[in-house]
Formats: sequence, structure tokens, C-alpha cells
Amino acid sequence: MKEPEHRIRAQYGASTVTVYQAYDPGIGLPAARDGRFPPAWKRDRMTWIKPSFLWMMYRCGWGTKEGQQTVLAVEITREGFEWALRHSCLSHYAPGVHADREDWKRQLTAAPARVQWDPERDLHLQPLPHRSLQLGLSGEASRRYADEWTVAIRDVTPLAAGIRAHVREGRTEQAAALLPEERPYPADDELLRHLRR
Repeated sequence: MKEPEHRIRAQYGASTVTVYQAYDPGIGLPAARDGRFPPAWKRDRMTWIKPSFLWMMYRCGWGTKEGQQTVLAVEITREGFEWALRHSCLSHYAPGVHADREDWKRQLTAAPARVQWDPERDLHLQPLPHRSLQLGLSGEASRRYADEWTVAIRDVTPLAAGIRAHVREGRTEQAAALLPEERPYPADDELLRHLRR
């Protein structure tokens, strides 16, 4: 069956969903150690969370890019994740979703979260024909993410390095076996209608 262009795929349970971020070790290591973001983490800046492990690997170069050497799996409440989706605006103007460019700009200014759909990636970090969700949180959404929604934070940098080593040595089956299990997230049309291009 063909994968829909816009669908959230994530590792999730009954009450939580896992998203990924990558940080400098000065932020990432204390966050993983304490299970919450340290004071150096700025709640007034936009922060982008990604439910796709491989899209995060593409973004951070398997944890090798400067300032992104610590890869975190952040478990957040599904209630918070869905609040952010409901209060999101697409990061770009989309005819058919927005009445006009001015309508989009008004929504973007008012929304505490924004959504981008970028090509999902395979094990070689090459683009796939379907899209992966990126969710940008600012203002109220960013504060809620850090102070209310976060349930646990794990350092998955060793996992990223292990998968990357298998890929580089041509052991794609072993690499694939280590990937987090991501399934279609049960988001109904009401939740995503305003976020599909």
C-alpha cells in the first residue's frame, strides 16, 4: 500500500509519544541525566521536535554535526503533542489551506507552534517520496513542552552511532533491526486538516 504523503509516524504508547532533538553536550547530557531541560535551555526560543528518528539523523548527521552531538529521545504526553498540533500553523503559505497570504501571516503570528513537512529519509539518509513531520514550538508551546509535557529524556547518541556503523559497513538488515519502531500516529482529520498542503 502506498504511503500517504502527509502522515505522522512515531514511536508511541497509550499516553506518550517519542520525539527527537539534538543538542550540544552542554545541554544534551544534563537533560538526559536529569530527565528535564537544564537552565541553559532557552524557553523563549523556538525549538523543533521530530517524531522521525531517521529525519533527526539526517538533520544532525548521526550526531556528528557541531552543536548536535547529543541526540535525545524525548518522551512527551500525547495530550501535549496533540495540543501543539491543534495550535499549529503551517510554516509556509498553502493555497486551499489558507484563505490568502494575509490570512496565513495572521495565523502564523498567533500560533505558538508551526509545522513543516519534509521528505522522510531512508537508512542512507536519502529522501523518500512521503513526508515527515517537524513541529516547531515557541512561546506557550515551548514552555509547556519543557515544564509540563516532558515525561522522560534519554541519550540515544550511542544508538545513532551503532546504526550508522552498520549502514557504513553495508549491514543494512542489522541497522534496520535497531531502528525505533515507528507506526502511523492515530491523528484524525480534525487534528491535521489545517496542516496538510
